[in-house]
Amino acid sequence: MIAIETRDLVKTYKDTRAVDGVTLSLEEGRIYGLLGRNGAGKTTLMKLLTGQIFASRGEMKLLGQHPVENAEVLAQTCFIQESQRYPDTFRARDVFKVAAAIYPAWDSDFAEQLVEDFRLPVKRGMKKLSRGQLSAVGIIVGLASRAPLTFFDEPYLGLDAVARQKFYDRLLADYAEHPRTIVLSTHHIDEAANLLEHVVVIDDGHILLNCDTDELRGSALHIAGQSAAVDALSADRTVYAREQIGGLASATIAAQEGDAERAEASGLTVTPVSLQNLIVHLTTQAERSSVAA
Repeated sequence: MIAIETRDLVKTYKDTRAVDGVTLSLEEGRIYGLLGRNGAGKTTLMKLLTGQIFASRGEMKLLGQHPVENAEVLAQTCFIQESQRYPDTFRARDVFKVAAAIYPAWDSDFAEQLVEDFRLPVKRGMKKLSRGQLSAVGIIVGLASRAPLTFFDEPYLGLDAVARQKFYDRLLADYAEHPRTIVLSTHHIDEAANLLEHVVVIDDGHILLNCDTDELRGSALHIAGQSAAVDALSADRTVYAREQIGGLASATIAAQEGDAERAEASGLTVTPVSLQNLIVHLTTQAERSSVAA
């Protein structure tokens, strides 16, 4: 079943199109990565889908229904963003009480486990929490809500690498037991790569890429060796990046079947391209193409 569907979705702010003609179809029960540079339109798209803002044009459906001012859909949707705001008088435990009343599938026991995992002082006022502790509050709400549609927009600002890994581990383990549709926007792409089943890359408000993660991982490779051999294997290919020092060169290129054998026969070394580096190459290439046009 389709969880999220949009057609020609547009959001305009004065003369800027933050989201520009986005057409998407995301299935239920998968973890999606919504990736792109700062200002690419990721947060705006999430806010549109969760009813935080209104579209300028286009259509969207969540779980088969229009989400705008639809209480039934909103009760099944959880949106955690990096700049989440809370009432000044609230403590973390107050946030969790409100969340328990909002989300029908809220799991209080799971929330308590997560509080211990992140060592969160639940009786301390929200204004007195650190940036990382505020992020932990949002993560706990997002995970313990078990909402059928859960959106995380850079949810771990201020968390160290250990705490971020705990988030990944808890998300994956709970998702395995309680499948739902999760959309994660992150700049820590390689850290989260093992979570993501499907990747949507947005750039300048447009969908640049929409494919399964395994397919994307196999779409490029990095070759290095004698310059002539690198250029020969790169011929008639998309070259995402190329460097040269003297007679040696390296390049990141679009992959084709049999490249490993051809590279070995040419004396080249072949290494896989990380998901993060590939996204960087793709968005940089799109920027160059836009400037050239």
